[in-house]
Amino acid sequence: MDKNAINIRYNEQGLIPAIIQDAKSGEVLMMAYMNNESLKKTIETGITHFWSRSRQELWQKGETSGNIQYVKEMFVDCDNDTLLIKVKQQGDACHTGNRSCFYKKIKEEKFKNDLIDAQEKSKILQDVYDTIMDRRKYPKDDSYTCYLFSKGCDKILKKVGEEASEVIIAAKNREAHEVIYEIADLIYHLMVLLVEQDIPLESIFDELEKRRKGTKE
Repeated sequence: MDKNAINIRYNEQGLIPAIIQDAKSGEVLMMAYMNNESLKKTIETGITHFWSRSRQELWQKGETSGNIQYVKEMFVDCDNDTLLIKVKQQGDACHTGNRSCFYKKIKEEKFKNDLIDAQEKSKILQDVYDTIMDRRKYPKDDSYTCYLFSKGCDKILKKVGEEASEVIIAAKNREAHEVIYEIADLIYHLMVLLVEQDIPLESIFDELEKRRKGTKE
C-alpha cells in the first residue's frame, strides 16, 4: 500500500485503530493503535509496529515474545480512519497466550433473551388494537373506548387532534416523560380511529415497510 496515495485520517490523539487478521484463515487476531511513525515503520519493515497509549512509546509486536506479525496486505476502510492488516502470525497474537485476543465469547442466551423481550414488546400494539376491536364488538358500560365509539367519528377525531396538540406542547417543553405519555395517548386514539374506519393495523405496518424499503433504494 502506498501510504502517500491515501489520506489517512488519524483521531484527535494522532492515532488510527488497526485490526490485525490472519492472512490465511481470516481469523481476527487483535486490535491496536498506530500513529504516523508506527505506520511508517510497519510499511518499511513489513513487521507490525504500534503505538502504546499507556507507555506512550512505539513498540514492535513480538519484539520480546517472538510472536512477530509479518505483513502480507494492508487496507484502509472507506472513511480512511481504520486499518485492516493481514499478517502471517508467528506464535500467538494475544499476551494471554491465546491465539487471538478475541477469545471471550458472550453467551448467546443474552442475545436470545433480548430478542424475545423485543418480540414481546412489539406485540403490544397488536394487543391494544385487538382489545379495542373487542370493545367495539362487545361494549362495556364503564369502558372509555366504548364511550368514544358511542360518540362517533367526530368525537374520535377531536380526541386525536387534542392528543396531537398535547404531544407538541410536551415536546416544546422538552419534558421527556410527558412526551412519552402523550405519544402513548395519541397512538391509542389513532388505533381507535383505525378500528372505527375498519382499517387493520397490518395496513399501517405494510405502509411503513414500503417506506422503509424506499429509503434503501
